[in-house]
Amino acid sequence: MTPRQEPERYTVVSADCHAGADLRDYRPYLASRHHGAFDAWAAAYTNPFADLQAPEADRNWDSGRRLAELEQDGIVAEVVFPNTVPPFYPSTSLTAAQPTAEEYELRWAGLQAHNRWMADFCSLAPGRRAGTIQILLGDLDAAVAEIRRCRAAGLTGGVVLPGVPPGSPVPELYSAAYDPLWAVCAELDVPVNHHGGSAGPVLGEEPAARAVFMVETTWFSHRALWHLVFGGAFRRFPGLRLVLTEQGSGWIPGVLDMLDYYHQRLVGAATRASTAESKFGAGLAEAMGAGPRAVWERNCFVGASFMRAHEVPLRERIGLDKIMWGSDFPHDEGTFPYTTEALRTAYAGLPYAEVAAMVGGNAARVYGFDLPALDALAAKTGPLVSDVAQPLPTPPPGATSPAFATGGSVRVW
Repeated sequence: MTPRQEPERYTVVSADCHAGADLRDYRPYLASRHHGAFDAWAAAYTNPFADLQAPEADRNWDSGRRLAELEQDGIVAEVVFPNTVPPFYPSTSLTAAQPTAEEYELRWAGLQAHNRWMADFCSLAPGRRAGTIQILLGDLDAAVAEIRRCRAAGLTGGVVLPGVPPGSPVPELYSAAYDPLWAVCAELDVPVNHHGGSAGPVLGEEPAARAVFMVETTWFSHRALWHLVFGGAFRRFPGLRLVLTEQGSGWIPGVLDMLDYYHQRLVGAATRASTAESKFGAGLAEAMGAGPRAVWERNCFVGASFMRAHEVPLRERIGLDKIMWGSDFPHDEGTFPYTTEALRTAYAGLPYAEVAAMVGGNAARVYGFDLPALDALAAKTGPLVSDVAQPLPTPPPGATSPAFATGGSVRVW
């Protein structure tokens, strides 16, 4: 039998891209009863984000420009998270706090408008965009209904799980109150995405606060993992899948070691009467089922946006079938227009099969892309395997992505 020849180019699926409508283009996606409130809100809104201002902003909603730039960068498909500001929000929804009871109706209407827009946007590039579904946690019946509606409308990128910082007006994520949400996601095979930057407390605008945010933001995003693991969500719903996106990947082996340690320690303590720790482990084994590492191996994945070179040696401990590279397009910390160079920085010298899985195959499996169809597109535009195999001597001039950052000994926690 003749060995199968490796393709000349990689099929790259970005597991982390962002898009959204221009501000006033959300209006048709709102119920007419909200139009007056929307007009007043839009007239008063001042956009504080440079990347949402011309000429770069239309990368978020200009389908033709977006496809052309992604293809130029070697990317043939994308998982699409929100980016622009949805109706009635003061800022982007990914980083927004849970709304108060007074804010809920309009904020929920704004997210639903974005979901409707997202479905239309994805329909402009069939098979190449897996749009995500935004929900709120204040009304789980409404959230479940929206997931069903959006999945039927063609959004295949999974749910964006809102952040729940300490002190939020909704239960912590380990609560069984969220079982209706986990149940519908498991039933419909909808991944649950928890995106970086979405779960930290509000810290203010002082220089120290901004620095503390950078240090802590990924840690707060990681919390969803141990909340769902210790909360037993994966025992009750074995088909549930969790994806942790744009929060690094090098932290995962160490955190799994830590979670296994606490699991074993607390479960063991629960079997010993009258110890100081016995109360902490009471009922944990029954609630959780399998231990943290087994849950990770069965149910969890990482959206490894602009994966850095120092994280790559940990790939087997993370799980080669878990890692899904992302470009973070169109953010300036993303790899555009230097995706091939970013892949060289991370993956030069690795076996073809490993790179192919991390840059496209895993994401195609998790999000339901038709990989053979994408292979045909990538045969024309994907990064050359021979190019990615060559180490990159120096970062491209002007590159702003952390993919090219030095200081490889720093671990992202």
